[in-house]
Amino acid sequence: MSNKIQRVRGTRDLLPEDSLLFRFVEESAYEKSLLYGYGEIETPIFEFSDVFHRTLGETSDVVNKETYDFTDRGGESLTLRPEGTAGVARAFISEGMMQNLPLKFYYSGPMFRYERPQKGRYRQFYQLGAECLGYDSPLADVECIALAWDILQKIGISADCTLEINTLGDVESRAAYREALVKYFTAHQDQLSADSKMRLEKNPLRILDSKDEGDKKLNANAPKLEQYLNETSQTFFKKVLEGIEKLGIPYKVNDHLVRGLDYYCHTVFEFTTSKLGAQGTVLAGGRYDGLIETMGGPKTPGVGWAAGIDRLADLTPKELAIKKEVLIAVVGADDQGEEESVKVAYEIRARGLKAENFLSGKMGKKMQKANKVGANYALILGGNEVANKTVTVKNFATGEQTEITREALKSFEFKI
Repeated sequence: MSNKIQRVRGTRDLLPEDSLLFRFVEESAYEKSLLYGYGEIETPIFEFSDVFHRTLGETSDVVNKETYDFTDRGGESLTLRPEGTAGVARAFISEGMMQNLPLKFYYSGPMFRYERPQKGRYRQFYQLGAECLGYDSPLADVECIALAWDILQKIGISADCTLEINTLGDVESRAAYREALVKYFTAHQDQLSADSKMRLEKNPLRILDSKDEGDKKLNANAPKLEQYLNETSQTFFKKVLEGIEKLGIPYKVNDHLVRGLDYYCHTVFEFTTSKLGAQGTVLAGGRYDGLIETMGGPKTPGVGWAAGIDRLADLTPKELAIKKEVLIAVVGADDQGEEESVKVAYEIRARGLKAENFLSGKMGKKMQKANKVGANYALILGGNEVANKTVTVKNFATGEQTEITREALKSFEFKI
């Protein structure tokens, strides 16, 4: 190992320019979520391992290959959270929220998975998400999708995204479909990948998600879920699609879109893009009526989604994230002016305006730096200004320079 101090592989430093985009995405999502009645929830970064192992499934790639598991000093098996829904569901149960249904939660924060780093994918990555608990109506699915669409519009990327949607049907439909899949894949078991052979026994729907080329060929001729949908499932999906159409949200049905775990049902959806290469999914969600029951809680319907902030930020136009606000440089022309400039900048910030001090170097250099950082105005103070309780105001756009009193500065209108 090199002695050079460096980042851990798969992590990143969010420098100010990156943080500006992240902040814009998070604030946009938070503001839209509030409009839809979602309250913010923040769960711990680590949970008992069982929280994720039970919800993600012991046969999932995440649990088998990607979770950061560790034993603490008390001998407890803990896991850094690889996703957000399980923590929200655990909080719902452990905090005794059953009497308060329906509930809507919004969250954001870091997640952790040990996977191969690539563009838009990191071992410490960031997600935001929304969870709606207590509604079994297809209209809740519509509203959940609408929130996602509104956020993508707000951050300026909806035109580059496609809503892909499918139905998994209800428990009865899934059971019939599962039986058909097991029968089909068992007949071709010798052609399945090692991972899919494991899935065949516990989680056959996940074979349809396989990236293995051999599995993909088998999947092309596998039974289709739509053949096994009962009337209840067909009606539910029809109402979801009608609701999306009423809101004018464009979509396409993708019958290959599935979720392997048994607690998922009815609606599954993803917003995808061609702008990020192979990593095309920017937001994914679905209905999970069986999740809370799987974790030991009461039967509680739910629908939600999660989105990768890293990927959303990569797509977001930078100009949207940059707030159009005036920047005022406060420049001391000499020692007296420098000392007083700290107070003047403090007073400017008290007005809610952005001010930056330049506290070293000669006057000319300070003005050059102020111009370089994009200052709209410079407030110049020297010994004379301090003595006379005035300040010289320079407008960088016009080059105009005027001297005003410190009293007049309190109400001076700075324009971009």
